[in-house]
Amino acid sequence: MVGRDIGTVVLPEADLKIYLVASVEQRARRRHEELLRRGEEIPFEEILESMKMRDQIDSTRDISPLRAAEDAILIDSDRIGVEQVVERVAQLINGSLD
Repeated sequence: MVGRDIGTVVLPEADLKIYLVASVEQRARRRHEELLRRGEEIPFEEILESMKMRDQIDSTRDISPLRAAEDAILIDSDRIGVEQVVERVAQLINGSLD
């Protein structure tokens, strides 16, 4: 299940919680590339500022603020690709089911 408050609000008792992170610059770069592939030409700086604003709003809101659950396993995807993230998640799932 994916969402910004899944591990802290929706499923706080889950056996395995993964908190996927990447720098705002990397996330904006990925989003910019995705939009360009779809033919949408939105300036990178606009995407970056929008993401910064969303992160600020989400992390400071009173109800269900954006944060990792205390027992979540952090995966930083700044320098790894989708395949490596999937592999790491699969390893964690397989390890948690033993």
